Amino acid sequence: MAELVASGRLIDLIIGFTVLEILALWLYHRVTGRGLAPAGMLPNLMAGLFLMLAVRAATTQAAWPWIVLPLMGSGLAHVLDLRRRWPPP
Repeated sequence: MAELVASGRLIDLIIGFTVLEILALWLYHRVTGRGLAPAGMLPNLMAGLFLMLAVRAATTQAAWPWIVLPLMGSGLAHVLDLRRRWPPP
């Protein structure tokens, strides 16, 4: 298990499942018109994906920019999600 984590393969699997989740939710909404609208869920899911990319970079001992850039992307996606959800004054 330690090798699976240290190699980054575990995070790769989780990222793959998350991408499949995004596609399945989008397809379900497109076909049925029900479920979560893609615009509503995308910033939240992107924040999570960026965090997973940062974890993968850190566990595989990538150079620091490859850790910082996804963290910045996650923060930006989080701010966009909060801005979208925040009620008007």
